[in-house]
Amino acid sequence: MLALIIDDEIQIRRLLRLALESRGYEVREAEAGQLGLQEAAFHRPDVVLLDLGLPDMDGTQVLQRLREWSEVPVLILSVRDQEQVKVRAFELGADDYVTKPFSTAELLARLQAIQRRSSSVQESPVLDCGSLRIDLSSHQVTLAGHELKLTPTEYALATQLATHSGRIVTQKQLLKAVWGPSADTHAHSLRVYVNLLRKKLQPDPAAPQIQNEPGIGYRMSAPSA
Repeated sequence: MLALIIDDEIQIRRLLRLALESRGYEVREAEAGQLGLQEAAFHRPDVVLLDLGLPDMDGTQVLQRLREWSEVPVLILSVRDQEQVKVRAFELGADDYVTKPFSTAELLARLQAIQRRSSSVQESPVLDCGSLRIDLSSHQVTLAGHELKLTPTEYALATQLATHSGRIVTQKQLLKAVWGPSADTHAHSLRVYVNLLRKKLQPDPAAPQIQNEPGIGYRMSAPSA
């Protein structure tokens, strides 16, 4: 079993490493959020222990980006004890939350519990849709090997459509995934951004790679090289 510790405090990482290795875990460490995401993408840990106070980004951002492509069990370790912080972490996909200082025995028991509940499905941080490739860990998009510059909204749309390549994604699903709580007010924006994304993926209007399913939603086919 591989555990990934994402925490900027070296003393905490050492303590966790000793506790985890005593239970037979292999351990990898990251002292910053971006490095942690890269470690998760490259090494596919069985569980992640994540601090919220990281030097380059908040731990909730790390969790949010990780959940774009992975359902790996995540246990939050933080000094933040406010109810709203815990609620937010669970809303973003945390499996458990332990406040510092903590008991190593309790922490190991919680780790085992969330791993028992977790799925064994293997996820990939890369979406391949023909010549279109989306690296979810780095947010890099390439088309036929060339980097494609997308706005955050275009990226979110492309990710949703590529995830369900060949299948219809309803307008409601896209609106909720991209615009969240204010989705109902962005129906026109959805049409605008889909057209912008179409032009970047396939300039030939006679062969659009994002097809409109009238009254339902959109379907992405694999862009040709």
